[in-house]
Amino acid sequence: MFPEILREGIWHTTSVERFEGILASGGILPEPPIPDIDRWGTANGPSHYPYVRSIGGVSVFDFSGFDQATYEEKYPNSMWRTFVPCFCKWNESIWIELDRSAIKDSFFDGKTIIERWKEELRGNILPIIEAAHIGPIPISVFRRVYKYNKHDQEFRQIQIPCIQASKGSVAPG
Repeated sequence: MFPEILREGIWHTTSVERFEGILASGGILPEPPIPDIDRWGTANGPSHYPYVRSIGGVSVFDFSGFDQATYEEKYPNSMWRTFVPCFCKWNESIWIELDRSAIKDSFFDGKTIIERWKEELRGNILPIIEAAHIGPIPISVFRRVYKYNKHDQEFRQIQIPCIQASKGSVAPG
């Protein structure tokens, strides 16, 4: 069952450890200091890296209008369940909701991304629900942050003092 809390938002998901790195750097970076072996979709080399990464973006989920049954019928090979509600290799995931109006100049929705991908046919993509933010995403555009734990299967909002304190700051590029 699709988590209702994620419906209609623009979200980035990450691990608890990586979230600490996001806070330390001041935002979500398109190329964070994470070894490729620890990143999604890197096993087959650079030509198969996720499409959004190849265009200098940060992958985000846009669940606007998402209907699970319709989506799964149209895209039966999509691996969205690998990430929702928790990445399959983690016990906990962090979900960061982004302020849609604050990122509008650097945001490309899933329909735009899939059309670009069809023209270039390179890299992996989650059709329609994977969107992109080009460039770093500063903490100042974070709306809410949740931690999802597989054990109790709940989303718990976490308060991040530096999010409120950092309004107006920009992540290093």
